[in-house]
This record gives sequence, structure tokens and C-alpha cells, in this order.
Amino acid sequence: MAVSNRLKNQHLLWRAGFGPMAENAAALDTLSQKDLWGLLLKTSSKSPEKINVAQGLVDGLFKGVQDVANMQKQELTNEQKKMIREQSRDDLKNLNLRWFDEMINSEAQLREKMSLFWHGHFACRVINSFFQQELLQTIRENALGNFKDMLVAVSKSPSMLSFLNNQQNRKQKPNENFAREVMELFTMGRGNYTENDVKEAARAFTGWGFNVQGEFVFRKNFHDTGSKTLLGKTGNFDGDAVLDILLEQKQTARYLTKKIYKYFVNENVDEPKADWLATRFYDSGYDIKKLLTDIFTNDWFYNEKNIGTQIKSPIQLLAGIRRLLPMELENEQSQLLMQRTLGQVLFYPPNVAGWPGGKTWIDSSSLMLRLRIPQILTANDVMDIRPKTDDDVQGGMMEAASKKLKAAVKGGTANTDWVLVAKIFEAVPREKLQQKITETVLQTKGRINEAVLEKYLNKESRENFTKSAVVNLMCTPEYQLC
Repeated sequence: MAVSNRLKNQHLLWRAGFGPMAENAAALDTLSQKDLWGLLLKTSSKSPEKINVAQGLVDGLFKGVQDVANMQKQELTNEQKKMIREQSRDDLKNLNLRWFDEMINSEAQLREKMSLFWHGHFACRVINSFFQQELLQTIRENALGNFKDMLVAVSKSPSMLSFLNNQQNRKQKPNENFAREVMELFTMGRGNYTENDVKEAARAFTGWGFNVQGEFVFRKNFHDTGSKTLLGKTGNFDGDAVLDILLEQKQTARYLTKKIYKYFVNENVDEPKADWLATRFYDSGYDIKKLLTDIFTNDWFYNEKNIGTQIKSPIQLLAGIRRLLPMELENEQSQLLMQRTLGQVLFYPPNVAGWPGGKTWIDSSSLMLRLRIPQILTANDVMDIRPKTDDDVQGGMMEAASKKLKAAVKGGTANTDWVLVAKIFEAVPREKLQQKITETVLQTKGRINEAVLEKYLNKESRENFTKSAVVNLMCTPEYQLC
């Protein structure tokens, strides 16, 4: 497979974003990778506008409870608790759809893609829309900034403190959950610290919590002020000191860099390249933008072995289809069903380690659904499917959930703007149209047998030919890769 200029640019857009958009896809033949990378940086340079679905704990969760000051003193009724849970779940659905819309339509592709990475890295599952909303904003604001700033902000967020039980962490009765995950998942990685390091770090994090307004608070009376020994250092450490010590470890830079390499370059890590990147990342003081620049401006990133080898996550697959095929959905909620059936619902990671990715995205049932998604979105198809099992919450409710989700999507169709799609290929001669569409839609070495593909193409007009070619190519196993 010759690595053409278009293929390199599409590779950059799929990895640093969510794929080419119909409006600019035609320009990818001539634009240089340097200029495209500069454009990605420029469009992601502004601070993100906050996605507000819950204005605060009162608005987002405790509607009907007027006195915030007395909230902790009063006992909520079962009806109030039920109302809180239902309101928060509705808000989380709205937060999901509005962020997903940013991934599809925002110019800030690099920021949103990197935010999706950190969303999985700092996996957090709490049914509290206000907490999740604030954590998402923290991640989006810091996604391309300094890792230390983001680590501190995320670690002090009510979402993470709640999810990892640090609200219950106090002297003489330390809870180790938060400290363990900060070391194992957020910074150094498993096997690079001892159990005693976890115990000592947990003591340092005692007193970290949040108030009823969702603000970080340090509760002095709960903090262990005794001397602690962590990773060879001894002192009267608090939580901030622990984070500083973890960032001083070069292993933290290595762990993060390898994880980012797997996510953006290749599941099979080139160790010398990863070591070079990690050293520069560490020396930069954990500058995320510099690390990504080192990756995306290097010739080896565009090596044939790195192109078309990554299985698209469900979010990337769905967003990529909608970017190349501009459409308005009659039923926006159907996207939640698609996320769930494919196994990746925003704000609902499977566990504290996030989504494992790679080959875990594909199994026999999800692959069949993946191959049908483009037709479902562009035609009045019926979604006769079941969601993938969610071991944390499903239990024996799978059958009922399946019926509910199928009913939610029934009759939902999309109005696709095929005029914009046709403009991508308007300068292409008819005899080269099929080849050009294939090169635009697919990133893989393997190419569809043209004789087989032609059996499924509508040749009544150039417009119908383009429509049928694009959709049928999107329904191939090859389109699952980028």
C-alpha cells in the first residue's frame, strides 16, 4: 500500500481527531501534514465552552430541596432519593449527547479526542450529573496542557473523591482505594510501588473530601499528621506532596507515554521510540501538547505499519461516520442505544481501569452490528439487537433493557446531506470515482474486490453511485480499522 498524502492526512485526522469531515475532505490530497497539524493545534487552542446540564447540586440533583444549609441534616425520603437518581440519569444522558456532538462537529478535534483519552484514563463512574459535568470540564480544559495541573484538579474533584471512597479516608482508619488507584492507574502503573507505599500514601490523603456544594475541602481533623515514608522519601506528607513525589518518578512519564503511544500510534509499542518520547515528556515538565507534537510530526507516525491497524472504538466509529456523512437525527437518543450496544457509553466506564480497547471492542455480536450501523443511520433500518452485558448494573434485566432500547430507536432515521458528500468527489472523473471513494473511506492495506462491490452499487446516476459506494464501504470489516 503506497502511503499517499491523502492517506497520511486521513491517518492524522483519525488518530488526532474523529476522522475527516465532508466539508474539508477534498483538501486532504494537497495539504501537508505540517500544515494540518498546525491547524489541529490552532482550532484546539481556545478554552472549551462548558457543557452545562446541571447548574449545581440543587439544580442538578436536589430539586425540591430548598435549604442547602440544612440538606445534610435532613433525612431524604425514598421518593426524593428516587427523584434525585432519575434526574441525574437524565442529565447524564444530556451530557453524553452534548459532548458527543462536540466530538462530531467541533473544530477542536484534537482537544476532544485527547479529552476522550483522559476520560478513559481517569475513569469515573458516579451517577451524579453535577460531579461528572465538572470533571468533564476539568479534563477538557487541561487535555492539552500540563499533566500535573490535570492530575491535581482531577484528584481533588468530587467525582473522583466520591468514586474512589476518599470521603471516608480519615486518620486511624485510612481507606486505601484512592491512593492505590492514583498510583496504579493515574501515574506509575502496577508493579512500580509497594503495598507499604499505598498505605503511606493513603495516610497522606486523609482529610481530602468535598462539601455539599461539590467543592474540594481539606478536613484538618481527619488528616493524619504523622511522618510517612513513600517511595524512599520520608516526611509529614499531605496529598499534594504525594502527587509531587509521584510526578518526580520517571516511571510516571514512561507509563503515561506508553499508554498514549498505544492509543494514538500502535498497540505494539516500539520501545526505543516510547523511551525517547517519555524522556522528552518528563524533561518538558509533563507538557501534553509537546508530547503529541513529538508523535504527530514524526515521520515514523506515518509509517505504513501504523496506518489502518487500530480498531475504532464505538465512539470513534459513530463520530467518524457522522463527520463524513453530515446528518440530522430525528431521534438523538438513539445514539445512546448505539453506544450501549457497541459497549462504550460515555460516563459509564466498565470499571476504574476504563475501557480496555483494542480487540476487546470486537466480538461476534458487536461486529455484526458495527457492519450495519451505516445502513441504520442512512436508511429506515430496524435495530433488532441487544445491548452488551454491563456486569456492574445489568444483572437479570437484560431482556427488559433490550425491549426498552429497541422501542426508543424505532422509527428514528437520519437526514443525510448528500450534497456535501458529493462535493468531496466533484472533481473526480467518473472512471476513477469508485477508487477515489474507496481511498477516502478506507485506511487499510486490504481493498474490497471491485467486482464484488459493484454488485451492490446503484449506477442510475453519479449521485446514487456515490451514496451506495460510500455506505457499502462503511459496512465492510475494513472500515472498522483506522
